[in-house]
Amino acid sequence: MTITVGYLVGSLAKASINRKLATALAKLAPDPLQLREIPIADLPLYSYDHDADYPAVARKLKESIEGVDALLFVTPEYNRSIPGGLKNALDWASRPWGTNSLTGKPAGIIGTSPGAIGTALAQAHLRSVLCFSNVALFNGMEGYLQFKPDLIDDQGNVSNPDTEKFLRKYMDAYAAFVKQQIAARAAG
Repeated sequence: MTITVGYLVGSLAKASINRKLATALAKLAPDPLQLREIPIADLPLYSYDHDADYPAVARKLKESIEGVDALLFVTPEYNRSIPGGLKNALDWASRPWGTNSLTGKPAGIIGTSPGAIGTALAQAHLRSVLCFSNVALFNGMEGYLQFKPDLIDDQGNVSNPDTEKFLRKYMDAYAAFVKQQIAARAAG
């Protein structure tokens, strides 16, 4: 049985270090996890004015989230919080009222930043938003990585063996959590 994990990269930059991290996580994910990106860059700013007639790109976001078994948020920290593009995507995904595509999805959070505390504050804020959105959060491990030059290349290869070991351990624990959540949901 394949478990599909949709990942959202908080940075909209093409050369994002968090995109590199997401690529590495996809390579290190254990079977049966299959990771695929859920893009957020083309979303307009959310306004409830669109609730009666959601734009196609927002409908596609909701369908993409609903079409995966779990979510993984890979995000930088901007001004001690989550990037605006990621918050915007979460607003689109959780609206209109009563059609929250995030409800019950098992989700993990991880991120990297050049700063010494990684993305700790952004992740704390993201946890708050996701809890309100009724997401089942993975709390078994936290991943705040300080990014160094050449730590991860564009193909997702990790140069530091200790970092690779940590990321593999994170993905193994995340996979176990997702499997547990799926089994609990199936048991009903």
